[in-house]
Amino acid sequence: MLTYLIRRLFAAAVMLVVIMVVVFSIFFLVPKWVGVDIATSFVGKQADPAAVEAVRTKLGLGEPVYVQVWEFFKGIFAGRTYAAGGDVTHCTAPCFGYSFRSEQAIWPVLTDRFPVTLGLALGAALLWLIFGVAAGVLSALKRGTLWDRGAMVVALGGVSLPIYFTGLLSLAIFSYGLGWIDGQYVPLEESFSGWLGGMILPWVTLAFLYAAMYARITRATMLEILGEDYIRTARAKGLREQVVIGKHAMRSTMTPILTMLGMDLGALIGGAILTETTFSLPGLGQAVLNGIQTQDLPIILGVTLITSLAVLLANLVVDVLYAVIDPRVRLS
Repeated sequence: MLTYLIRRLFAAAVMLVVIMVVVFSIFFLVPKWVGVDIATSFVGKQADPAAVEAVRTKLGLGEPVYVQVWEFFKGIFAGRTYAAGGDVTHCTAPCFGYSFRSEQAIWPVLTDRFPVTLGLALGAALLWLIFGVAAGVLSALKRGTLWDRGAMVVALGGVSLPIYFTGLLSLAIFSYGLGWIDGQYVPLEESFSGWLGGMILPWVTLAFLYAAMYARITRATMLEILGEDYIRTARAKGLREQVVIGKHAMRSTMTPILTMLGMDLGALIGGAILTETTFSLPGLGQAVLNGIQTQDLPIILGVTLITSLAVLLANLVVDVLYAVIDPRVRLS
């Protein structure tokens, strides 16, 4: 197990370097290749030429590419100093960029909004795992019944309906119509009950979309596994159906579910843009949308890095869980 973990950690470290190189290329090299002035993207098109030239100097855009890459890497781990003549700006580690428009480092903005997005992602993930997997297992065990067909119809609706429709519909019914839920976000440190009331509808709306997909995947995987020889052998040995399903079939079913969970949860930690916008949640997704609207490139760069790192860490955790669920994985 230790050898397997070391291999996965080494692979994750290599992937981290690759991710940073790719992100740097997307934001600093590709625009230059297509004739876009990167300094203008960072400071805004309305800025005067002197300000644009100062930002170009601060970012070191005139330096060789390898120097720019090194400064980009060093900034994340050791901080960075942006200097142009007598104008010096310090960005402490971890430096995920600096907004020359708002004159603030990006990392404090990300850390301020990250708990909102994390709470949204984890709460919704818990709901869609419980209800999605349970619905998929029951549909597989009751194949062809009214429950199976009804659950798959609901799952199809969940996959098809966009978040902004189900979100606004839930607000119209439960918040504005019935008045059961306030629907206004309250920070957790101010009031737990207020925070919970403001997160219920976003959780349910987001979980409805993902639970539908997980139900369909769970049903298809479970139907395939129930036809395997080892399942028939377990039943022939006289094991109870609960043991056959819970101990044998579910262990194999969890592998694709964990794969999906790692990708989905990692991406959501980077910001559920539609959900956060629909419910006015001050998370990373809303920060990205604001950055796009105001053309504040450093915000977009910072959230892109956070999303990439979240997906990497989520997949690392999934790899470790693979080895726990199926010992054959760590021996391969």
